[in-house]
Amino acid sequence: MKLNQIHHIAVICSNREAAVDFYVRKLGFTIIRENFRPDRSDIKIDLQINDTTELELFIMKDSPARVSDPEARGLRHLAFRVTSVSDMITELREKGILCEPVRTDAYTGKAMTFFRDPDGLPIEIHE
Repeated sequence: MKLNQIHHIAVICSNREAAVDFYVRKLGFTIIRENFRPDRSDIKIDLQINDTTELELFIMKDSPARVSDPEARGLRHLAFRVTSVSDMITELREKGILCEPVRTDAYTGKAMTFFRDPDGLPIEIHE
């Protein structure tokens, strides 16, 4: 068996407007399609960041809040490779997004930091 690449990552969000503002307007994803799913009473928004990476947003108003500490099993965070962490922090700050202090990955020696989406999901940027 050979897995070729990640097709998509799915994230549950509580508010459509906040999620679209964050992922599309601030982070630069493009909306591929958006569908209301009456059988589940949710909205599914498919986003794309490049030719191969998609993010599915499931807007579910009654979903339970994310557990933060101690961390629960499951998705820990999303991570994106960037050319310059410091340049990206500047761009994020201009959009009102605060980042944690920059640290160095102990295994790769590369700069990295975290910020959070509107529902508290940690997002990492890593050189």
